[in-house]
Amino acid sequence: MDHTNPQLLSQSDLRTLTTASCSASYPPNSDSLLLNGEPSDITGARTQACIRELRARRKALEDKDPSQPKLSEQSLKLVSENNFPTAAGLASSAAGFAALVRAVADLYQLPDTPDELSLIARQGSGSACRSLFGGYVAWRMGSKEDGSDSKADLVAEASHWPEMRALILVVSAAKKGVSSSSGMQQTVATSGLFAERVRTIVPKNMDLMEKAIREKDFGLFGEVTMRESNSFHATCADTYPPIFYMNDVSRAAVRAVEKINQAAGRTVAAYTFDAGPNCVVYYLEKDQAAVVGTFNALLAETEGWKAAAKDIKADVEVDLDETVVTTLKSGVSRIIQTGVGEGPVKTDEMLVTEDGEVAKR
Repeated sequence: MDHTNPQLLSQSDLRTLTTASCSASYPPNSDSLLLNGEPSDITGARTQACIRELRARRKALEDKDPSQPKLSEQSLKLVSENNFPTAAGLASSAAGFAALVRAVADLYQLPDTPDELSLIARQGSGSACRSLFGGYVAWRMGSKEDGSDSKADLVAEASHWPEMRALILVVSAAKKGVSSSSGMQQTVATSGLFAERVRTIVPKNMDLMEKAIREKDFGLFGEVTMRESNSFHATCADTYPPIFYMNDVSRAAVRAVEKINQAAGRTVAAYTFDAGPNCVVYYLEKDQAAVVGTFNALLAETEGWKAAAKDIKADVEVDLDETVVTTLKSGVSRIIQTGVGEGPVKTDEMLVTEDGEVAKR
């Protein structure tokens, strides 16, 4: 199924750092993953699907050129760190699988392009296929029954619309009660709204979103973003039993965005929620006074604001009722300010030493 939340956010603010290593000295058949300092299960079907496909492509290179070292036969040691909450509705799985696929592909010196690698990453996390690119990215449904041709492609580089910004209200860093993948399986199986969403709503929103990005039309972009978020969560509520990713703080954030737009007399802010309660608010740099100024005045004591935020004063008078104010102040635990960013980037920052030990940091 296509999806219409297309921006890859900047790694200067949100990132997953992953190091992949292999060695003949590692015990055979002992692939391992250390995530945020803790051993993580690597035997799951989704992780194994990615590793199996990457190994197969490396082996094809080795078979074609026997002089190549037999890396495909060696165990993998993967170490990964997020600088944002994991499994809390901030797309940590997407970032993690994209980083894993890119890191192992680089280790194996695979010639595959980002769109080819997106076919692999999608098997780990659907949204991961988009994270192999930077800028504005579309996840295409494909035409095959088994979904094997479902992949991502680039709609526009980040430089096409660099004024786009995002303000993330972290409502909860706790692990979700229902994971994105299991929740979607329940929705597909039990929601009567889901089929209609796939058949008509998402394709229409995809076309409108690509038009908005091409024409840099934030009014259209914002409306489609918010309608798409609402539609997604409606199908979650229509699931049996229902799934509620959003909570009272999430709904208060929606009301705040609506009031900001009402005060501005146009759409200057757009909310969206993934499979979690955390709110991402998109806005353009030229409208930061209305958006950042309003939220900073309300949540000035919340950690995470960049230093310059305190100097941004609201240029609209937003009438928020006391319930919204109280709920946001008590419920938002962290602020992340970011923008549209680049795709995976090679770095000299290694999490595994040359002798295979986890690097001390």
